[in-house]
Amino acid sequence: MKKTLLVLTLLLASSLAACGKTETKPSPAASASPVVSASPSASTGTTTKVEASAVFKANCVSCHGVNLEGAVGPNLQKVGSKLSKDQIASTVTNGKGAMPSFKGKLSDDEISSLATWLADKK
Repeated sequence: MKKTLLVLTLLLASSLAACGKTETKPSPAASASPVVSASPSASTGTTTKVEASAVFKANCVSCHGVNLEGAVGPNLQKVGSKLSKDQIASTVTNGKGAMPSFKGKLSDDEISSLATWLADKK
């Protein structure tokens, strides 16, 4: 019984550690920026849905699954029917429960785009 509890505890700890894992990335000046706009005058300062998907893949897949099906973290396939864009953005920014905060890890534009993309999942 104690071995099982120890194994489960270690598994949970390693799974949660993967959620907050960050990669060392080159500075934005050294690589292409993830924010793309059609033209400077059309720029709204936010990322596109394609980029929100890329942000999700780079930061959220380990806990929420490739198809948003959930793994360590909850299923997000219909999160937009439960939470508003602002609620999703707040959760991503500040964290909640076992979910880490992404404040300082993701830009405000990336968080906004990700929240909009997830809010459309209904």
